[in-house]
Amino acid sequence: MRILVLLAWLLPLAALVSGFVWWPRTPTYLGNAGPAETSRLITAWKAGEVVALVRHTERCDRSENLCLGPADGITQVGSAAATAVGQGFAHLGMDQAQVLSSPMTRTAQTAHFMFGHDADTQEWLATCGPTLRNDVVAHKVAQHNLVLVTHSGCISDFEKQTGFPHAATAEYGSALFVRIGGKGQLEVLGIVNADTWTQLAQK
Repeated sequence: MRILVLLAWLLPLAALVSGFVWWPRTPTYLGNAGPAETSRLITAWKAGEVVALVRHTERCDRSENLCLGPADGITQVGSAAATAVGQGFAHLGMDQAQVLSSPMTRTAQTAHFMFGHDADTQEWLATCGPTLRNDVVAHKVAQHNLVLVTHSGCISDFEKQTGFPHAATAEYGSALFVRIGGKGQLEVLGIVNADTWTQLAQK
């Protein structure tokens, strides 16, 4: 009888522990990662193998900060954050990089403040959905990095399709970095949040 009672307690506990072990987590935060993860990103970027999915910065309709205008755009705080994120990308090097943006005002403004000019807009970066992973791979040009300014929901769609169905919601201005090999094989490298570019640069 004692054995049965013990088993009744142990089996659910084992299932719970297994769930935590196998539960897909959020991709690595590269600002807090070790040199090996950082080096992997920099090497892949220099080879033109990287796609970065960037969430737009702070939106006016969800903040009390001063809005740049129009109302569906980003705040002044958001514009400063976008500029800082752009400086982070400039530090990596943008000579071999293409920039695409969702056509929504908040993403188009974010891309403009990141790089000082308007990006080419693509409707698929606003609609996203179940084909997003394949769309990203299809738009990646060999030996050229690709920066996609998009939305948190789209980044979540991409994470679900690449093994992270329960990842934390992307922060304003965060970038999810992915390596895409010559045959389309995909490796999620990690995330750089808007406030951790300095830490990345120091590594």
